[in-house]
Amino acid sequence: MYIKELSVSNFRNYDNAYINLSNGLNVFEGQNAQGKTNLLEAIYICAIGKSNRTSKIKDCINWSKSFSIIDIKVQKKIGTIHIQFKILENGKKIILINGSPIKSLSQLLGEINIIYFFPDDLKLIKEAPNDRRKFMDIDISQASKIYFNNLMKYNLALAQRNKLLKSAKTLTELEQTINIWDEQLSSYASKIIMSRIRFLAKLAPLAEKSHFELSNNQETLKISYQGETGDSVDEIKNKLLKLYKENLEKDYNLGYTSIGPHKDDIYIELNGVDLRSFGSQGQQRTASLALKFAEIELFKSESGEEPIILLDDVLSELDEKRRQNLIKMSEKLQTIITCTEYTENAKNAQVFKIKSGKITKN
Repeated sequence: MYIKELSVSNFRNYDNAYINLSNGLNVFEGQNAQGKTNLLEAIYICAIGKSNRTSKIKDCINWSKSFSIIDIKVQKKIGTIHIQFKILENGKKIILINGSPIKSLSQLLGEINIIYFFPDDLKLIKEAPNDRRKFMDIDISQASKIYFNNLMKYNLALAQRNKLLKSAKTLTELEQTINIWDEQLSSYASKIIMSRIRFLAKLAPLAEKSHFELSNNQETLKISYQGETGDSVDEIKNKLLKLYKENLEKDYNLGYTSIGPHKDDIYIELNGVDLRSFGSQGQQRTASLALKFAEIELFKSESGEEPIILLDDVLSELDEKRRQNLIKMSEKLQTIITCTEYTENAKNAQVFKIKSGKITKN
């Protein structure tokens, strides 16, 4: 899989821009605030359906315009996929795949598989659990529309349960009405948790292998799911139903649901020690990189398509060996890099200069 053509209109600081990309290494070079990251954001939006930089997608529209359009053509094994993503000033999104409008984001997911490296990704290990949940959710959703739909339905049910927890006047009143939401919530939650457990079971050995190589065969990385687990969806569901009842008074006092996949995490250890608490910054960065390398291998084995790699100004954050590993990988997959100055030695790199929203080929 690789992007053949990318064009944007009225997007961020771009009036109009068009690029032909190679199926290997593509470099966007330029000083800060010139528009390099904006192009990666445009690709991300066409893959995931939302921006990775703002919760208000209308912010992506050029300040003087009333709409924005992103146009991408992707070569896959099955043929060329054409995605057009229009953003209106009221925040509405109009998405066309091969000229036909889609009704939900689940229809978009999986059309373009991306793996995005950006500086904060190198903090994935030590940052908040929400970042690691997002890591799982984005990866699994790209591979499974069912998972994405379960996640959306879970979030809606969770919002309704939390609303009831806040609005009930007494605990007795709450006990009489909350069962219906507990049933819905546990149904979606158990499916989400089982998908995450299976995802990590596949990712873990790949991450361990990558980390072992990155650490010169000196350190062993282990990852596992941290939360309610079980051998089946039904087992997890029954555990959650029991916990909802046991924690009802606590949740009532808090005003929100205190357990479930929205609170779970990934447990990461290095040589038997909790990496988040006791690992050095270098060890945490290496583990983050190993997880990203594992993502690539998992996408390839699961979908049969090679993912597209987006590297947003991360080369300067890595030492020489890790940079070389990334560049070596880029020779096998389509990789799009942003940087202020490109000095790496890579075969067939296509370099674009970006300045004030203008693109020229080097």
